[in-house]
Amino acid sequence: MASRLNPYISFTGNARQAMEFYRSVFGGTLSLNTFGEFGAQDSPDADKIMHGMLETDSGFTLMGADSPAGTELNPGDNVAVSLSGDDNDELRGYWEKLSDGGNVSVPLEKQMWGDEFGMCVDQFGIGWLVNIGQPQA
Repeated sequence: MASRLNPYISFTGNARQAMEFYRSVFGGTLSLNTFGEFGAQDSPDADKIMHGMLETDSGFTLMGADSPAGTELNPGDNVAVSLSGDDNDELRGYWEKLSDGGNVSVPLEKQMWGDEFGMCVDQFGIGWLVNIGQPQA
């Protein structure tokens, strides 16, 4: 899979409704995964969306998720840029450059869903999410 760059929107408990609305606007295929599906079954966030992805026939990709409990979210600063794919060297290189001089909130490391993932805010105040998946056979 080639690397992809797309917006990633954070929501305050209504990610499912928002992502279903965007599917009604743009069409396409919507996948939604909850925090409970990834090991947080006993969490107050278990039924909230940990990751949602809408892929449209026009080539648009929109991702979104609910912010975990206790996370502050302000409308207007709830959109980040997502970089994802399976090219480890390419994506790790982007991560190193984007995080240099910025603020890393989640180090780029293996996560419970099996991919490497990191979050940072670059030196210009832009939020970035980098997800390095396992190459598809």
